[in-house]
Amino acid sequence: MAHLPKLPKKLIATLAAAGLTAGLVACSSDDDSSGGDSESNTSRGPITYAMGKNDTDKVQPIIDKWNAEHPDEKVTLKELAGEADAQRDTLVQSLQADSSDYDVMALDVIWTAQFAANGWLAPLTGDLETSTDGILDAPVESATYNDTLYALPQNTNGQLLYRNTEMVPEAPTKWDDVVNACKAVVEQNKDCLTTQLKQYEGITIATGNFMDGWGGGILGDDGEPTVTSDESKEGLQALVDAYKDKTISPASTAATEEETNLAFTEGKTAMAINWPYMWTNANESEATKDKFEVQPLVGKDGTGVSTLGGYNSGINVNSKNKATALDFIKFLVEPENQKSFLEGSFPPVLSSIYDDAALAEKYPFLPVLKESLENAKPRPVSPSYDQLSKAVQDNAYAAVNGTVDVDKATADMESAISNVTG
Repeated sequence: MAHLPKLPKKLIATLAAAGLTAGLVACSSDDDSSGGDSESNTSRGPITYAMGKNDTDKVQPIIDKWNAEHPDEKVTLKELAGEADAQRDTLVQSLQADSSDYDVMALDVIWTAQFAANGWLAPLTGDLETSTDGILDAPVESATYNDTLYALPQNTNGQLLYRNTEMVPEAPTKWDDVVNACKAVVEQNKDCLTTQLKQYEGITIATGNFMDGWGGGILGDDGEPTVTSDESKEGLQALVDAYKDKTISPASTAATEEETNLAFTEGKTAMAINWPYMWTNANESEATKDKFEVQPLVGKDGTGVSTLGGYNSGINVNSKNKATALDFIKFLVEPENQKSFLEGSFPPVLSSIYDDAALAEKYPFLPVLKESLENAKPRPVSPSYDQLSKAVQDNAYAAVNGTVDVDKATADMESAISNVTG
């Protein structure tokens, strides 16, 4: 199994509470850094690929093409639940049992560190070494744990600022422009900017966007919380103030991505922060067709910072045919296959695709999305990400709703994060 660094006792206790320590001791003492036994690293044969059912339609055509070209090494799709937590639970149960049922797994970017820390992923080193040349930096960072590549980015995602050009004619270049534009909208008793501030992962992303966009962040490079820095507190204060003065719509504290999508495409909000999939919907809606533009998020003084989304392809450390698994995850990032992801609003990870003039004509949001992705930051890399996100959610939501001030919210957030990352 993969050689892993010795983990702090507090982290091991946290992982145990989350059901993430099965096999950890055995994995951490194994000196084989090539990801499992050398025979399986070079073995070839049929493999399985696990992915949540909501997105399998984007990958099935690529699997069909692979199978036609590799009749002796066919890939069988194992469809998981549509809900992310249920997907993760299924994978964790299988991996805790040292099962090889899933050879390749489509991992939400926030799971990669968790799975790597627990010894469930074959590191892409030695026999499994592969190149990330041509792949955008932020997705590669999300697939890296302790300076080792544990997965290959498959697709990525960054949020965009959507603007109804009839309601807000001028594109904002900094956050104050958004605030000023919204004053006129709010005076007409209309919603201005809708985003995801419901108490779930969406508000963690929004908090990260604002903290990063003001020069702060949730975690530093050393893994320590930075939410109480002046810059982080200023970013959260900007979010709180915007909700209070209705720059951000009151509906946002009950909004997920889909409520945001409906509000914008039905013409009920002047602006919205959402993922690229909404571009297709807005382009097909009578209320917004030919009446909207997209741009990267805006921060305090200019282009803002989007939290990164997407999937990474990880190889199960117990896979019996890792050589085939490696070739398949490399196949997923071949240019033609990456281009096919665009049809399903599945942003590719190859930088070159965003510079393709023909594709940019067909998908006008591509250059803007590339700028967003080049400024994007992965969510905090932590084996205990779920608990970390909960700490951010609880305290940011309290601040947005005025239950506590930003100083207390960030102090409590720092304490709660430290308890799960120390």
